[in-house]
Amino acid sequence: MEQGVANIVWHPTKVERGTRVAITRVRPAVLWLTGLSGSGKSSVAMALEEVLVGRGYGAYVLDGDNVRHGLNKNLGFSPGDRVENIRRVGEVGKLFVEAGFLTISSFISPYRADREAVRALLGEGEFLEVYVDAPLAVCEGRDPKGLYKKARAAAAGQGLAFTGIDAPYEAPERPEIHLHTERQDVPACVGEIVSFLERGGYLVGDKCKVQNAKS
Repeated sequence: MEQGVANIVWHPTKVERGTRVAITRVRPAVLWLTGLSGSGKSSVAMALEEVLVGRGYGAYVLDGDNVRHGLNKNLGFSPGDRVENIRRVGEVGKLFVEAGFLTISSFISPYRADREAVRALLGEGEFLEVYVDAPLAVCEGRDPKGLYKKARAAAAGQGLAFTGIDAPYEAPERPEIHLHTERQDVPACVGEIVSFLERGGYLVGDKCKVQNAKS
């Protein structure tokens, strides 16, 4: 065993989850928004965060572009880097869940196995896959960053490995929430997610009791 590994010890927190939940007023989980570029993930994520925080719930967005400005700035878009990008975000999401938050992760996350690996990090009901679904033609028509245009213009053999064009996207098979942004606007998408959270008991609010939330 390497000396560095031998010196690493897990230090358990002395703060019970119920204590955190009493503050954040939510049943902690990761809402994992996945979909093609231009499908509306970031717009929905930011609007959802605004609604939840506005109602007094502990929520925070981990956005794909934002994370690549810092934590994952050393990663590119090769298959290996995409895997590592999602692995790191999954670990951060797990920490946020342990802190008692609803974490809204907005990432293309094109590989089904990577999303399932994040699910495996978390407990039952703590990973909620949200498929932000829009046809490729719709996403390409929006093209807010001009990335589809660049991918289409790339010379043969010099593709950008851009998801949906010259790199695969593996759609969720059984997402907890399935949004259709070609016919649902952002408020409608947010409303559908909030309704799911209410039905599932994720927004505990004033009903939160420390003694009932220690699991």
